[in-house]
Amino acid sequence: MKKIFLLFAAVCALVACDPVSEDISNAGHITIDELKAKTTVTVDKAASGQNGNVISCTTSAPVNAKWNIGGKDFVGNFAKKKMKLGDYTVTLTALCADGTELKVDYPVSCNEITDPLTKYTLWEGEFTVGGWDSAPLRFSDSEGQNFPTLSDDIYFGLKTLILDVKHASDGCQARIMNGWWSTVYAENIPLTSGMKWEVQITEQIAKECAKGNGGEGRDLNLLITNGEATFTSVYYEE
Repeated sequence: MKKIFLLFAAVCALVACDPVSEDISNAGHITIDELKAKTTVTVDKAASGQNGNVISCTTSAPVNAKWNIGGKDFVGNFAKKKMKLGDYTVTLTALCADGTELKVDYPVSCNEITDPLTKYTLWEGEFTVGGWDSAPLRFSDSEGQNFPTLSDDIYFGLKTLILDVKHASDGCQARIMNGWWSTVYAENIPLTSGMKWEVQITEQIAKECAKGNGGEGRDLNLLITNGEATFTSVYYEE
């Protein structure tokens, strides 16, 4: 299993950060058509006949498979995720034993809530922060001012954090970085009044910011780089 893991991680490093994979004893190479024939992406159905909000993905193809659903990666033959309502593209990236990488997109629409998302609140309150003040938006009990230290389950679960922005000044912009100022994960993010700012925790963020399980303990840190913004809650849903 370790040999397959190392092969898959090396190839996927171009598009993702070292996913954990499973040896499914694949051999040789398959075509895109063969991959599609052995792969199914479905959405559950509501009583009304409308598409629900649970996406299920499976493949029996002899490949190492990685799914991207709503911006989150899942490695394995099967993946399942509850979604918000909307249109999505599920991407299957498949690695054949000969090193060939195949990629297939599956458009999906979720029209009705069949399995409600559960909200997990991490912080509630209200504060306003201006440009280049990093402490108020650092997720750290010891070095931040408002947000708690995130657990390893949140980091390595690659949760999507949602911040309620009550107010943002004109031209307000933000950055996603870590508390050591050593890595910028995204920047020039526009913030507007009333928006829900979604911050996707990536594998890189998890490895650099988590406290345990091999994490470097740098803390996720958000930063206002222009203007000011007022925040009232942070949570994730699943």
